[in-house]
Amino acid sequence: MGPRDGLDDEGAPPQVYRDDENASVHSDDSAAADAVLLANSEASDEEYYAAQEPYYARKYIPTRLQRAWRATATWVKGPQPARPWKIHPFFPWIQTAPIQFLNNYFPQRKHKVILLVFFYFCWLLSFGLVLHRSAFAADIPGYGSPVRIRCTDRFWRDGNGCGLNGDLCRPFENSTMPFRCPANCKRVQVVNPHAVGDQEVNYRPLVIGGPTDEDETLENSYYRADSFICGAAIHAGFINDQSGGCGVVSLIGEKSDYSSVNRKHITSVGFDSYFPKSFSFLSGTQSKCRDLRWPLLGVSLTFTILLSLFTTSPAVFFPSIFLGIFFHVALASDPPNLTDYYAIVSIALGRFLPASFCMFAVYKYCVRRQLHGLHAQIEKTVLWLGGCWIGALNNYTFDKIPIERLTPHDIKQQPGAVPALIIVVLSLFFIALLQAWCIRVEGRLPQYLAIYGIMGATILALVAVPKMNVRIHHYILGLLLVPGTVMQTRPSLLFQGLLVGLFINGIARWGFDSILQTPDELRGDAQLGTLIPLMVSPIIHGNVGISLEPNITFEWDLPLPKHYDGMSILVNDVEHFRGYEDAGKESFTWVRHMEDVPEYFRFAYMAGNTRGDYSKAGTWRADGGWTEMEAGPS
Repeated sequence: MGPRDGLDDEGAPPQVYRDDENASVHSDDSAAADAVLLANSEASDEEYYAAQEPYYARKYIPTRLQRAWRATATWVKGPQPARPWKIHPFFPWIQTAPIQFLNNYFPQRKHKVILLVFFYFCWLLSFGLVLHRSAFAADIPGYGSPVRIRCTDRFWRDGNGCGLNGDLCRPFENSTMPFRCPANCKRVQVVNPHAVGDQEVNYRPLVIGGPTDEDETLENSYYRADSFICGAAIHAGFINDQSGGCGVVSLIGEKSDYSSVNRKHITSVGFDSYFPKSFSFLSGTQSKCRDLRWPLLGVSLTFTILLSLFTTSPAVFFPSIFLGIFFHVALASDPPNLTDYYAIVSIALGRFLPASFCMFAVYKYCVRRQLHGLHAQIEKTVLWLGGCWIGALNNYTFDKIPIERLTPHDIKQQPGAVPALIIVVLSLFFIALLQAWCIRVEGRLPQYLAIYGIMGATILALVAVPKMNVRIHHYILGLLLVPGTVMQTRPSLLFQGLLVGLFINGIARWGFDSILQTPDELRGDAQLGTLIPLMVSPIIHGNVGISLEPNITFEWDLPLPKHYDGMSILVNDVEHFRGYEDAGKESFTWVRHMEDVPEYFRFAYMAGNTRGDYSKAGTWRADGGWTEMEAGPS
């Protein structure tokens, strides 16, 4: 691989590049003759002397700085004339063999068109048959058609989302639901702190409970209702993470003493008190439904590789690859989190059209130039197509990097995020240097500096927008960086494929999310940063030796702080009190619900129906004592 060798005619002298300071194509005699000719001409003073710097530049700018600026400008312009890059295939007779085979057996254009149409038909038929079997499952005998659920679906909402006493999340027991989980739910984690009693769960699967016997049987396994259903099913050994599965989940009401068990590569969270709603899985109801995303990947890989090997036309290669990989991601490998598969198809079609317009621009200005005249079929397949698949399967590749969101808060609290960010930034820096040098050799660095200068200025202007946050989604990252991969070099083949794949994954999975987002959008279900109640030590009545149950009373002063008009209290992560200032509520008494277990209390201010952050948990211990809550929200 190297810059193209440019000779105008056979026997023409080699071109001189500005970078070659000592190069010359003239002999001494010819140089002297030229000098004589110039001396005898009626040349003007402008021809005799180099252009002079403006007076203000000579007066106010140091000569050394002027020389440095001129040298930098000359270097940035690159060699003259420019030297476009061209890939010369390794083992060309092997890499061009697919094209030779095609030309030998299908020499005419109409034959190739018919073959291509037949190829598309086989691709669509194979993909459609496997997808239909993967997407739609048969009924579970006695329970009906399974409900498609997401990896993050639960039976309980955070905070006071289930209302007083959890009434909005009823029924608590005597209910069953046939369900279907997708594949790859084991690695789904909570990315914001989730309170479980006096514990905080973050950056791990939200599975609370598990087997309670030594044999770890399914019949003796139960989970708290705020656990991920699919994660719990994998932990219980009820379904397989690689292919998902179907079954029946049963609500079994209040349970206590949820165990912490390391099973199936998931360590569940323990909880030593009670919770009003729990669930388990009915043995023998597993149905033979499978998420066939891996067989579908085999189908898509086979057809895209064949197309890449037997196609030299960028106009055929790129649209076909884009369409095939886009719908593979949108319908199979990383579909949106929806329970209705027809809605998934509808969303995929809705996102495809605007994505196609973006990819048309990418093809016209980047892909076509890079792939034009490229006959390194195997290298194109390995580098460009392989990179595209790596980017498109982002949920299995780059998502393993421990950086969930590029916000200071998330980077500080996520384990491993800081070193990972440093490695990513350094890698991008050195890749940018490599690409800039290649662009300079082609003589187009000034234009690209202008383009990326405009992009950088635009991003800085967006950063300055008040009360909004800039979020560079990976589809935006792909669009921003892909112009820098226009050269026909092997690294550029890989980088361009990666960036196109990232764009495909970003749009097919998440859609065109805005580059500017409000703090509430970025926060999601994270802590709000509101004022937290400061509670005085409670009054505890043990009532030992009498018929009354032990109770605990909390009191607070009125009026409440400005902007707040009520108080919400959670007991064991369930709201059991909501009182407002205008009703004169200034205390709460709780009677112990279960003997010999601790109970956990958390407090938050209310503003109408909106609650603020809950405090960390204070503990009414099993021995009747009180453990004060730590500072900060939960």
